Amino acid sequence: MHRRTLATLLVAGLLAVLVLPGQSGAAAAIVYEAENAVIVSGAVESNHAGYSGTGFVNSDNVAGAAVEFAVRQPAAGTAVLAFRYANGTPGARPATLTINGTTHSTISFATTGAWTTWANTTVSAPLNAGANQVRLTATTADGLPNLDALTEGADGGGGTPGGPVADPIPENPIQSALGLVLTEIAQFPRSEPVPSPTDSRLRRHARINHLSQIADGRRFVPDLNGRLYVLPVAGGAPATYLDVRAAVGSNFFSGRGLGSGFGFVAFHPDFAANGRFYTVHSEAFQALSGQRADWTQSSAAVQSVVTEWTAADPAAPTFAGTRRQVLRLGFGTTIHAIQQIDFNPNAAPGSPDHGLLYIAVGDGGRGTSSTVARQRDQPFGKILRIDPRGTDSANGRYGIPAANPFTGQAGTLGEIYALGLRDPHRFSWDRGGTGRMFLGHIGEHDIEAVYDIRAGDDFGWSEREGAFVFNRSEPCYLYGLPADDARHGYTYPVAAYDHNGPPGCTGDLGRAIAGGFVYRGGALPALRGKYVFGDLVQGWIFATEEPEMTRGGTDLAPLYQLKVHTSAGSLTTMRDLAGSTRVDLRFGTDRAGELYILSKANGKIWKVTGTR
Repeated sequence: MHRRTLATLLVAGLLAVLVLPGQSGAAAAIVYEAENAVIVSGAVESNHAGYSGTGFVNSDNVAGAAVEFAVRQPAAGTAVLAFRYANGTPGARPATLTINGTTHSTISFATTGAWTTWANTTVSAPLNAGANQVRLTATTADGLPNLDALTEGADGGGGTPGGPVADPIPENPIQSALGLVLTEIAQFPRSEPVPSPTDSRLRRHARINHLSQIADGRRFVPDLNGRLYVLPVAGGAPATYLDVRAAVGSNFFSGRGLGSGFGFVAFHPDFAANGRFYTVHSEAFQALSGQRADWTQSSAAVQSVVTEWTAADPAAPTFAGTRRQVLRLGFGTTIHAIQQIDFNPNAAPGSPDHGLLYIAVGDGGRGTSSTVARQRDQPFGKILRIDPRGTDSANGRYGIPAANPFTGQAGTLGEIYALGLRDPHRFSWDRGGTGRMFLGHIGEHDIEAVYDIRAGDDFGWSEREGAFVFNRSEPCYLYGLPADDARHGYTYPVAAYDHNGPPGCTGDLGRAIAGGFVYRGGALPALRGKYVFGDLVQGWIFATEEPEMTRGGTDLAPLYQLKVHTSAGSLTTMRDLAGSTRVDLRFGTDRAGELYILSKANGKIWKVTGTR
């Protein structure tokens, strides 16, 4: 299979992006926004999406309309000039290019098909040391195209531009001939957030976000709005096993932040004997002043609470028993709190990992302005691993495993298993093969990544987003890795995709990875050994081969986009099945390793019952 190395792709498309003047690097590409240039017969507008900066120049439809850029060059020489433009008319719009008052050439700005479709045309031109006047003048009554920016890129000696990366992962997922056959198995009742949401993305039919199965065959599904449902072994409608919202009371909080509410449930591997399971939920309101967090960010907006529940009768159809608080964390915003908790299904009784609880803690939305995700005296932006039955933690409610990578190190929390994470959304273990732990990690600007998690890993956020440099002072762009990057010891993704938006923050398409599972079930041989995951917004379903996801560099496994079929065999999409352009896709698995697809949009679950 073809593989791609990020380090070899960083140059691609660089001339299409904005670069801050003064960026370091040989022959750094510098962008001059058209709205900051001298404009003759035209105006700055922003009514066509996809531009960089704050707008673009729409010239008057007259000959002689012009835009003049002041371009500075550290030394005299030939430079590559790239003009980013849009031309929504059928014909080309020619312009005369003059450099320091001397005519250089005539540039024909071909049609781009639409005013929201932006393209680049490039020329090589001699520039003086210091200031240069680079001017485009319309030669016909049609005027100029809409001009977005001028990028002064690599020098004539072939230097590599050192500015932001326009298209971090140029290769899109490959359309696979393989399709999944989905059979609907459950429809969940409508639920409502509290308080009433102001974000329309929280108004879903039912905010179901996971499916798991315990040894007696019951399948459990949490709803962020508060209920833990059980799907009967023999089939039938979902029934409420536990109402977390009612148990928590008036401090329960699910109406702000996409991950707030009853986020996850993890059953102890010995649940049938000890009746213990664990949940994470969100609290606010009076809890913010009345409940002391074990760690908290300043001006906390929400608290995530890990709770241990003990069922008096593990086989009972509804919960009755006791509960106790294990861990409480305060987050500075309503995003990127605790996302998932879980036990390693590969850890057999008596093994060191048996009964240890993994906790995926986000950065609280503070990563873009701080290094909190890499601060080892804080739990934020980390994967934690604890012994929920131990007592040697600071709060005395759980234990710190002696085998954790940082146990006993001064200035470092012993709970930390891995660090440097923004929004560690979903993790799972390969229940066959090597038993590796994979994490679907939601990026800030452009990179949706799958990581192979191992003890002590540092994934670099917010110095890195995927295998790219993230600059907190310029969060809308990503940069290539420095030559001495290996000294940092960061771990990079084993699979990833990007947003494919135009440069700048205007291009964020709102995509977010939904982590999945390596398929090891027996019913679908065509999926065996594939890590199946997706994009929770768009509803795309991807697969990549587990052996192709290799650590130790910036190599990425090739991604394949799977087709979707109804149980009757008709080709469809998750958007069609969910009845919404925002699918809110999630994945689940049962004890046999079979896969399930969930959608918050209409509160339905489908089982993958075949392949085509």
